[in-house]
Amino acid sequence: MRRILPCIILLLVCALSTSAQDDPEYKLEVGAGVGMVNYLGDFNASLTGELQPSGSLIAKYRPNPRMAWAATISYGQLKGSQAGTKTWYPSLPLTTDPEKQLVKADYSSFNNSLIDVGLRFEYNFWPYGTGKEYRGARRVAPFVAIGLGATYVNAQHKGVFTANLPLAAGVKYKMATRWNLSVEWGIHFTASDELDGVKDPYGIASSGLFKNTDCYSNLRLAITYDLWAKCKTCNRE
Repeated sequence: MRRILPCIILLLVCALSTSAQDDPEYKLEVGAGVGMVNYLGDFNASLTGELQPSGSLIAKYRPNPRMAWAATISYGQLKGSQAGTKTWYPSLPLTTDPEKQLVKADYSSFNNSLIDVGLRFEYNFWPYGTGKEYRGARRVAPFVAIGLGATYVNAQHKGVFTANLPLAAGVKYKMATRWNLSVEWGIHFTASDELDGVKDPYGIASSGLFKNTDCYSNLRLAITYDLWAKCKTCNRE
């Protein structure tokens, strides 16, 4: 009897652990996100200044609960203004302030449309899931991401096309078996200084891939739905 009892307990534990992982693993996520985009460059240096609404379409491939490859298409506006600054931009037309006797650039504002297409790699700090499909998975998982992207901006009636390097950090939450909620903040370093329609307004030529160039940040809330269930019995067969 003493030998049989441990065997029964072991069988019960195995049965419980198996039943606790009955949910399938999914390899694909598709969804959409909304947020705010912010231009950072010669005419705005504030992370919270001139925030504009943006929208995104998202698709992710998950090889395992800790990693994901994500493809995104985003649309938004980049807005900035020289008004209120005391900066002199040598390459722009000049006017004189009669009260303060300050020479200022005659450049008012811009509001340029933005299209961003990107591919990135996401890493979760611990396994992500309900815990019923993968042992140790958690419903809440912080993550970081890095990738490569392409940016198109309709800047001052001319198109600007450039590459960008996105870096992001955020948190994922498993709302239900197949529904995911995430919030993230990311910054896109571009290889162009013309997202605002003006190149090198300080008169200093850009050098290097991302030196003295414009960039933009994006705060996004996204909802995705899981597809493509992983076969649970393929390895056994």
